Amino acid sequence: MRALLTFIVFLTFSHFTSAQVRQLEENEPSGKGTVAELNWLAGYWTGTGLGGECEEVWLPAKDGHMVGTFRFWDEGKLIFSEFMNFVQEGESVSLKLKHFNPDLTGWEEKEEWTTFKLIELGTNTASFHGITYERKGDELVIYLALTDKGERRIEEFRFTRTEL
Repeated sequence: MRALLTFIVFLTFSHFTSAQVRQLEENEPSGKGTVAELNWLAGYWTGTGLGGECEEVWLPAKDGHMVGTFRFWDEGKLIFSEFMNFVQEGESVSLKLKHFNPDLTGWEEKEEWTTFKLIELGTNTASFHGITYERKGDELVIYLALTDKGERRIEEFRFTRTEL
């Protein structure tokens, strides 16, 4: 399981392309949009990804922010969690997140975030540099570009909207 954690920490996105995950070219400006346009993500989502069980919860947008959390389990054990925040930045939106071990030690340095810049917002879709969200009814699919030992791939997370 430590190998899984290692490759997630070393997320890289340069020169990686896929139909599901788009990339910004160097010096390409971020797309335009507002955090409020992401309210279709609000709710409690459960599903699978990374070979284990996942949960993702998003609160509705407020004051240019939309806050969420993510948890990942493997064989019934919590492996890591994330604190996520869609942030309004001028005419664009960024997804900023931090990863935490089960004991709450952080992966990123105190002043650093893993950041995904907006490419495009659509009806129930959001493309960021390295990650794409697509909602179809009560199903949410997230495509994430990952690099593990020099090999690039797309990890797919499949969620269903769930009542608390």
